[in-house]
Amino acid sequence: MATIHTLDAERATLHGHFSRDLPPALTIEAGDTVRFRCLDSGWGLEPHNGINIERRELPDRDPVLDNGHALTGPVAIRGAKAGMTLAVRIDRIEVGQWGTTMAGGWSNAWNDRIGVSDKGVFHVWTFNHAAGTARNQHGHTVALRPFMGVYGMPPADSGVHSTIPPRPSGGNIDCKELVAGSTLYLPIAVDGGLFSVGDGHAAQGDGEISVTAIECPMERVDLTFDVLTDMPITNPVANTPVGWITMGFHEDVDEAVVLALEGMLALLKRLHGLDRLDALALASVTVDFRITQMVNRVRGVHAVLPHGAIR
Repeated sequence: MATIHTLDAERATLHGHFSRDLPPALTIEAGDTVRFRCLDSGWGLEPHNGINIERRELPDRDPVLDNGHALTGPVAIRGAKAGMTLAVRIDRIEVGQWGTTMAGGWSNAWNDRIGVSDKGVFHVWTFNHAAGTARNQHGHTVALRPFMGVYGMPPADSGVHSTIPPRPSGGNIDCKELVAGSTLYLPIAVDGGLFSVGDGHAAQGDGEISVTAIECPMERVDLTFDVLTDMPITNPVANTPVGWITMGFHEDVDEAVVLALEGMLALLKRLHGLDRLDALALASVTVDFRITQMVNRVRGVHAVLPHGAIR
């Protein structure tokens, strides 16, 4: 019988990098569910004040190993081997009480490009869970649509890997369609998988153009894991409420489009038995290509095949 495990956000389970050498915080069987709790991406223990970046954060962080998003995990799945595919069913996501969006105020390639590195703002949000809304200090209200920005596993290469750029084995994907009711498929690069989750978002637009969404802690993230041997993939694929999604990540957005397209052509062959040219023709009629994010060192593109688009 499948088991439900709990993994809280505490010093022993939190890390800010990916590595095949990280010992698992938990080892489970395929078919088990893990109920995660997550800090916000910046390791915060309290909300920002809307004026500056100073606030109470998790103490005793390693400046190298905890330099990225606050991730909970890793989780090892027995029987998971490199070359297999991990299926992550997203059962439930519950936001905490507050969130923050930052825009400008620090130098990086994106902020420098659009000229906002010198001055920034904070939008501090409070959540009305019953109404499903978030309200900032200026009185603006938006709908809650929570998802996790980071679902991922380490690459096969040794060493410490940043949480900022997404990779074929997942990571900082920032795809707003990965809400509850979705299943994410990731190629496994290391035995056991070593899956981690974090970077909670209460809402985000495609592109994440200020570099942040509504960054928030998550009280509950329920994920159910399975290991597949009959679904070979090279980049993340997802079955979501809006449709099937394939993803591509690359420094060049054109190359990211090609990677997402290649994934979609392979998916159309799997779903509908289409050869490459017929799949391309039907993709041109039915599939939407969207910018996932522009701000995480590599560009992200996701291709969306709506359910029922091809009958």
